[in-house]
Amino acid sequence: MSKLTKNRKLVLAKVEPNKAYKLSEAAALLKEITFTKFDASVDVDVRLGVDPRKSNQMVRGVVTLPHGTGKEVKVLVLCTPDKEAEAQAAGADYVGLDEYIDKIKAGWTDVDVIITTPNVMAKVGALGRILGPRGLMPNPKTGTVTMEVGKAVTEVKAGKIDFKVDKFGIVHAAVGKISFTPEQIIDNVKEFMSMIIKLKPSAAKGTYVKSIYLSTTMSPGIQLDPKSVDNK
Repeated sequence: MSKLTKNRKLVLAKVEPNKAYKLSEAAALLKEITFTKFDASVDVDVRLGVDPRKSNQMVRGVVTLPHGTGKEVKVLVLCTPDKEAEAQAAGADYVGLDEYIDKIKAGWTDVDVIITTPNVMAKVGALGRILGPRGLMPNPKTGTVTMEVGKAVTEVKAGKIDFKVDKFGIVHAAVGKISFTPEQIIDNVKEFMSMIIKLKPSAAKGTYVKSIYLSTTMSPGIQLDPKSVDNK
C-alpha cells in the first residue's frame, strides 16, 4: 500500500466523508485542498435521475458561465469566404474551409470548438468519424452550426460551454479554475445548475438531482448540498 503524502493527509483531514457541504463552504475548501503547481480546473459532476438510453430523458444543453471557464478556448470556424471577416473580427483562432478540412482528415484536431455554417455542413459531415469521438462535431443544438458565426465565436470565447449526460446518468463540466475567487466559482456553479434544472425532462420521475460533487483536477470530490446551489 502506498504511503500517504503530507498534502494527502492534510486533504483527508479537511474533507469530512459523507458530509454534504454548502456551495460556499465547498468553494472555499477547494482552495485549501488543491496543491497543484498549475492552475487546476474546477469540475462539477451531477448525477441525475434519468435514463439516458431513452430519448425523452436525454439532458443536453449549453450555458454561458458568468466568469468564463478560465481556459483559453481555441476556435476554428469552417465557412465560405463571405463569412471569414466576421469570424476573424470576433476572435476566431482559425478561419477557412477546404484547407482545414484537409488538415483534419490528416489528423489535425488542435482546437477546442468548431463552428460552421449550415451551407457547408455537407463537407463538415464527412469528418464525423474524426470529430465525433473528440466532441468537436458542430451541432445546431449547441449553437455551433449557425449563420451568425461572429456571435457564436464571441459567446464561446466568453465562457459558453455545452454539456451532455453520459450513459451513466452523470453530467460532467469544467466550471472554472482554482485561481478563481470562491465567489466566481459559486456564480458559475449556480448558473450551470440553473440550466440543468431548466432542462429536466418531463419523463424523468423521482429525484432529479441525485448528487453533486465539486472537485479540482487532482483533488477528491466534495459533495454539495443540492439546496445550496439553488439560485432562488
